[in-house]
Amino acid sequence: MNRNQVLPQVQLLAEPSALKKVDFCAPQTYQGTGFLSITDLPRLTKEASVVLKGDGFHWVIQTHFEDSPGSEPLQTMDLALKGRIHLICQRCSQDCAVDLDEKRRFLLLATEQDADDYPVEDEEREALVASQHFNLLETIEDEVLLSLPLIPKHPEGFCEPHDSSFGGDAEEGLSEKPENPFNILKNMKKN
Repeated sequence: MNRNQVLPQVQLLAEPSALKKVDFCAPQTYQGTGFLSITDLPRLTKEASVVLKGDGFHWVIQTHFEDSPGSEPLQTMDLALKGRIHLICQRCSQDCAVDLDEKRRFLLLATEQDADDYPVEDEEREALVASQHFNLLETIEDEVLLSLPLIPKHPEGFCEPHDSSFGGDAEEGLSEKPENPFNILKNMKKN
């Protein structure tokens, strides 16, 4: 590829099926934007506690070629994700809206070996292997999954921890002491 060559730019279609086979080996650049609902992303659907209207992720993708000293230009891909998913809050066990706003940059390399050799210390770009049938939908889903909090929680003060083992109101239950389990067994033995 000539360094001064202007490459054609291809508009990506927003349909999930079109994102499953993108030819990143072709001498062209890509741009696209769209919205994926939670149900378009099967692994994410399993994580969601509930799917409400509007839950999902807006995505924006742009690829371009960067000059690389002494070699062919390198293809990079910028991905921006913004959206919402509902997960279970680990404080109150209720549905919790989790908003994500992420930006990632990838370097599209020719072979698995090139990707393996790419320095992991590079925090600006992550290496991916380009192919003629690149599954961009799967990459978007991977990035959303990697961005989810390990312990989803409502904002501080929104919910209070509860313990259903006391029965009744959480505050009321916390003031009562649970009965000693050995006394329960002793009472059972008497009956």
